[in-house]
Amino acid sequence: MKKTILTTLITLSLGGTTTVSYAQSSAADSVMNHASGKRLSIGGYGEVALSRMFYSDHVNRYSTPQNYKDDPSHGRFDIPHAVIYLGYDFGRGWTLGTEIEFEHTGTGSAVENEADEAAEWELEQEKGGEVELEQFWINKEFSRALNIKVGHIIVPVGLNNAHHEPLNYFTVYRPEGENTILPSTWHDTGLSLWGRVRRFKYEVELVAGLNAMFFNRDRWIHHGAGSPFEFKPANQLGGAARIDYYPTTGLRFGLSGYYGNSVHNTFPNDIKGEGKKYDKVKGTVAIGSVDMTLNRWNWIVRGQADYGYIGDVDAINTIKDAKAHASNSPVKSAMIGKNAVSVGIEAGYDIFSQIARLRAERQKLFVFGRYEYYDSYIPAANKDQFDYTNVTRLAFGLNYHPLPQIAIKADYSTRLLKTPYNNEPSLNLGIAYEGFFL
Repeated sequence: MKKTILTTLITLSLGGTTTVSYAQSSAADSVMNHASGKRLSIGGYGEVALSRMFYSDHVNRYSTPQNYKDDPSHGRFDIPHAVIYLGYDFGRGWTLGTEIEFEHTGTGSAVENEADEAAEWELEQEKGGEVELEQFWINKEFSRALNIKVGHIIVPVGLNNAHHEPLNYFTVYRPEGENTILPSTWHDTGLSLWGRVRRFKYEVELVAGLNAMFFNRDRWIHHGAGSPFEFKPANQLGGAARIDYYPTTGLRFGLSGYYGNSVHNTFPNDIKGEGKKYDKVKGTVAIGSVDMTLNRWNWIVRGQADYGYIGDVDAINTIKDAKAHASNSPVKSAMIGKNAVSVGIEAGYDIFSQIARLRAERQKLFVFGRYEYYDSYIPAANKDQFDYTNVTRLAFGLNYHPLPQIAIKADYSTRLLKTPYNNEPSLNLGIAYEGFFL
């Protein structure tokens, strides 16, 4: 593969005096770039998070907030993501890219012999988590301007999905707004047409559609790309597109979107007992997003804005409520809103850039702040008791990079909720890396 103009989020010092910064690479590029010049490439990223939440974690804290105002704080230690990249260059423009992700240390189940229960064999669920094949594709490069990729691919809608590696955001956890309303990381099986033309990079995708039965109030379409089956139903298809523009060194603007129907995309492909009543219900999902990155003059600034729409929400809520009460149904019963929104911006300055010795050693210390607003439930009528989904979040903290591939993070954040809900402050510490070993 030819070397791309999209390099990793690293600032290079040239001759000890001139500093040149580059906008970050996309998630798919992170897998592909390092295959260049070598047949096999092995890498990955991971993060550890230690948090103290100074608010109640009770399940009813939003339904009766006055009862949980003075609840004790709670702590969480987690490994949100641990990822392995495996790439291979077959030659003549054919490459393989894979990303295997362990979320929250994966799943933990085992068969055990319980001696105190008459030697009974039991399946023990010892911890939660997920193991996912987030990318698995074969790419054919015809030219720099034309590539075709087939397999399991990233759906690059929004800043977080296109650039979700932990060195691409300042906070310990992924940006909360997009992580709430959109699948994160959004990946699905399909076909991608992409390339680079001058200062532009484009991508157009056709993927398996979303499933409205997994949408809900608190996360909007976040769970809609998943499937409880061994396969992903594709009775409905979705289209995604993204274009990035690089006007100058260290600056990038992005525009992305998604369109597709989400009803009748389950297994079996019917709505049992409803006859023809919902045959014309489509549940059209339309999303638009703009984002940008500035990485220059010792500053990193990132911003995004997303707005989404779902059609036929009244019919979908009726269907979901009925199907959720079926025995062992995976359908989520909570209502969904017609729209959702997420806006966020963060900015950090590298104070080590002013210290010659640390600058020469490529050490960095970013002092940053972040603002975001999001709402996962905007119905056509008044939402009444569900106004807790309307969130303003503030965060500030530090990112220390002893090496370009490692970040030690600390942030204090708070969710500012409308009355009568209680605000939700937290203190978070983390360490993250991204790099290639081979």
